[in-house]
Amino acid sequence: MGPAVSVLPALGATAAALISAFRRPAPNPAIQAIANRPQEEAAIREAQRRAQEARELAERIRQEAQEERQHARERLEAVEEASRRAREEAHRMMTEMVEAERAATRSRVEAEAASQTARADATMLAEQAAQECERAREMQEQARKAEEAAKEEAKRAKKIAKQERQKADAARAEAEKAAKTAQEEMKRAVSAKEEMEKRWKEGIQPVVTPTVAELEAAKRRVQYKEGLFHFAVAGVAGSGKSSLINAFRSLRNKEAGAAATGITETTRVFDRYPDPNPQYPLVWYDIPGAGTLKIPDWQYFNAQGLYVFDCIIVLFDNRFTMTDVAILSNCARFNIPAFIVRSKADQHIRNVMREMGYDSDDDDDDVGSRDRLYQEARQHFIEETRENIKSNLENANLPDRRVYIVSNDTLLSIVKGRSPKKAIDEIELVRDIMNQTLARRGRVPEASTSS
Repeated sequence: MGPAVSVLPALGATAAALISAFRRPAPNPAIQAIANRPQEEAAIREAQRRAQEARELAERIRQEAQEERQHARERLEAVEEASRRAREEAHRMMTEMVEAERAATRSRVEAEAASQTARADATMLAEQAAQECERAREMQEQARKAEEAAKEEAKRAKKIAKQERQKADAARAEAEKAAKTAQEEMKRAVSAKEEMEKRWKEGIQPVVTPTVAELEAAKRRVQYKEGLFHFAVAGVAGSGKSSLINAFRSLRNKEAGAAATGITETTRVFDRYPDPNPQYPLVWYDIPGAGTLKIPDWQYFNAQGLYVFDCIIVLFDNRFTMTDVAILSNCARFNIPAFIVRSKADQHIRNVMREMGYDSDDDDDDVGSRDRLYQEARQHFIEETRENIKSNLENANLPDRRVYIVSNDTLLSIVKGRSPKKAIDEIELVRDIMNQTLARRGRVPEASTSS
């Protein structure tokens, strides 16, 4: 790791760009995704309601088509009955016409034998018979037209019945499609339920998406304000969260306005610490520790409402816990920048030095030997920490990622603008937190884009 002196001027040069970018934060994408969830659920319910209406409409159309076919059969029977009667009437009239012609013949025979008056009567009867014939022909024509009209009516009724049948078939197909979709959704729901029950039996904790009500409650709990960036520091009790927050805020422990520190769990609710520099719209949060009876590990992320934050620092001291795994997994799910940080590096390096034989009370040790031992202990601690994190991430089925090894005193010096001699990852941590948080909000500092 190179000395920090060469990086600090570049970091200070981008302060104005960082300040400008922080003043125009874009909306929090995780909050927008959760807020849109009721609309997606309403769309699903609307689709189910429309499917039910389609099934009801198909049944109604089928019944109406059946009634229409029955009415068409009745009309056809009525037309056939009228046609039958017309044919009978025409037959009767033909018979009458024949009889009339016979009567006319008899009349002519009688007229020839009778007087002139009788011939006149016969002529009159012939004229009447002709009129009757004409009426019979007219009635026959009317019967023919009635029969043709009946056939056209029957044809139209058949066409209407066919159209209604096609409509009913289309509605039935649509209803069957909707029913199939609903059945598939039901299968997926049952499969998801069975998978969840299986995971419960295997001891795998469920993934729970917060509701809009829970989102709003979490925002109220942390006093969330648009236009500000909200940074959370989470970890097990006693891991040094408060000290790290104090260093980021350029404060020493016990200094006025600093977060309370202690070996025991002093944080039971959210502690909110606005950045003392008014040019930076940042708010830091000391999150209650997990791993206690009050906060189960797998409920830690949602219970604390960590999904509302712009950045989460996962801080640990001597171990990497399942709480850390849960936080990292959920941060990936909500696209929240997360950073694994091991603090108290100076204390751990001193412990390694003691294990390697260093005695601070021994005045015989020269400065050169102490420096060489320090460098060996420092390198050993860094390699051991990175290997430990890599192994823990593999065991948790999480992708490999960087661990930032920091000393709170060194971080405090960097925030105050000084040039510490023993920096490890402090400068990179500050730079990456700012750049990734701005990128998530759609704001990238000019210095980052040009490098």
